[in-house]
Amino acid sequence: MKKILVTGGAGFIGSNLCEALLKNGEYVVCIDNFSTGHIENIIPFIEHYDNFKLIVGDIRNLDDCLRAVDGVEYIFHEAALGSVPRSIKDPITTNAVNIGGFLNMLVAARNAGVKRFIFAASSSTYGDSKSLPKVEDVIGKPLSPYAVTKYINELYADVFSKTYGTEYIGLRYFNVFGRRQDPNGAYAAVIPLFVKKLMKHEAPIINGDGEYSRDFTYIDNVIQMNMLAAETSNPDAINQIYNTAFGERTTLNQLVMYLKEYLSEYDSDIADIEPIHGPNRAGDIPHSLANIDKARKLLGYNPEFNMKDGLKEAVKWYWNNL
Repeated sequence: MKKILVTGGAGFIGSNLCEALLKNGEYVVCIDNFSTGHIENIIPFIEHYDNFKLIVGDIRNLDDCLRAVDGVEYIFHEAALGSVPRSIKDPITTNAVNIGGFLNMLVAARNAGVKRFIFAASSSTYGDSKSLPKVEDVIGKPLSPYAVTKYINELYADVFSKTYGTEYIGLRYFNVFGRRQDPNGAYAAVIPLFVKKLMKHEAPIINGDGEYSRDFTYIDNVIQMNMLAAETSNPDAINQIYNTAFGERTTLNQLVMYLKEYLSEYDSDIADIEPIHGPNRAGDIPHSLANIDKARKLLGYNPEFNMKDGLKEAVKWYWNNL
């Protein structure tokens, strides 16, 4: 049994990671301040696992970080303030959490002698680069405060590796979706937001003409990548950044079409709902598609769920839980 810390463990990705680690028999420590995470996501772990510990704390507080890393061998750093629009509205708080909090966790990891620091990077780092598919060592300039913070995370991790010997692996997530992703709030991600709208027989609002595309990535592929990042003993695989995606592009128009198809299996009236088109959103990257060759080669990554299969699973979960 390894002792593993998941920051932001009550959030969407964090709670799925906690669940996978607990099923593997690890001792899991979760730290969360519940600013975007939900206690409901981890109540089953609190109630049914003796090897689960919750710390209510904030990564902006170094003392909380130091308390959380006590005896920990691996850190999965998922805690962050996501959302490009949120960062545009409030860049100071985004910076404080995503950069200040990240640096606190790196310092705590260094002080505790943590074996490996695995963190959630972001495809937003590719910024205004027009090349497709996205390859890890070719990026552009960031298009939002959020993108700036996630790129700086990568720089800090690299500096800590070279200066203090801290092992890291950064995973550039591409539009992750799946069970437990929150459909509520001003900054809800597009898939749960569209699902919620359609289930209420309301028209989803597409930013722009709907031809912007994304490499939508099902949560189980992301869990696989995190596990491989922790397990690898390949020296060439450590202190690297990896695209975490399926490697398939879907437009927003296609997304709505698929959602209508899969949801209409539960409610046939949903098939007749047509989306509304609004203005493009500031800071959005027009197209996103990952090259995952590096992860395949160095980590043995082999994503199980393509976008459509993952979407069917997500729709089933939302239908049973919303």
